[in-house]
Amino acid sequence: MKLSREVKTGILVILGILAVIFGFSYLKSSSIFDNSSTFYAVYENVGGLQTGTQVSINGLVVGNVTNIRFKDNQFKSVVTLTVNDGFEFSKNSQAEIFDTGIIGGKGVQIIPVFDGGPMAKSGDTLMSSTKPGLTDLVQEKLTPLQLKVEGAVTHADSLLMNVNDILDTQTRLELRESIAGLNQLVASFQRTASTVNTILVENQEELDSSLKNINTMTANFSKLSRELAETDLTGAIKNLQGTIDNMNKVLAKIERGEGSLGKLANNEELYNNLSSASRELDLLLQDFRLNPKRYVNVSVFGKKQKEYELPENDPAAQKEN
Repeated sequence: MKLSREVKTGILVILGILAVIFGFSYLKSSSIFDNSSTFYAVYENVGGLQTGTQVSINGLVVGNVTNIRFKDNQFKSVVTLTVNDGFEFSKNSQAEIFDTGIIGGKGVQIIPVFDGGPMAKSGDTLMSSTKPGLTDLVQEKLTPLQLKVEGAVTHADSLLMNVNDILDTQTRLELRESIAGLNQLVASFQRTASTVNTILVENQEELDSSLKNINTMTANFSKLSRELAETDLTGAIKNLQGTIDNMNKVLAKIERGEGSLGKLANNEELYNNLSSASRELDLLLQDFRLNPKRYVNVSVFGKKQKEYELPENDPAAQKEN
């Protein structure tokens, strides 16, 4: 059967119209023969949500966004959601906008609610919410920190201004002089340390010898201490204590006048007699030395002995006077 040109032209026009319709439906991510349900959600800010964005329930893609338009003069956005048939949830479920990635991208997820209420039907408006993204969370955390940093900077500026007020020209000059003095002191300490190091190096052998001597002395003291610990000090102390007790007894007897030493120490008359006898013996010896003729009479060849003449300075005579 041969078709006329008009029929062919009509068929081509119909196919073109169908292609336009199918292409438009494809671009809108919707199908002409799809029996999916349509829901609406109203948002203050869609955050860059675009048509064709996937709609998911618990991570499973169940539809897409088919249209976004302003609702009224307050520029609230009405988002049209297409959900495949076979998914039932309460009318009180939420349509939440969330970030699909770190670097951007928005998606819509339906948070189903099973509260026993009426099920959502095509054409219903679901409750809407927006989940904060990573940028919003970071900004939320950084905003208080930013305020604190700004406050700290403000306080630092005030502190610096107060410091500048305190540090006038005279104070700054004094601080410079103090710092210069500290530098000189540090340099002096460094020179002293260098000198001490030099002395230590030059006298290393003597120091080593001194340390060896100290070690030897320590060893000797340790040995002496060990020997003293091993010695019967308790017995020696007891013997010493006995000796001291005996001495105390002897001294007590002397004080009471018992025995020869006691009588000698306590008899004053005996002491005076001994002192007088000692003095007379001394005078006798002195007189014997000065006047031997008084005591020794020697006659040679029968010669008559001369009579003894008392000297002028006779100690015995002076004692009698």
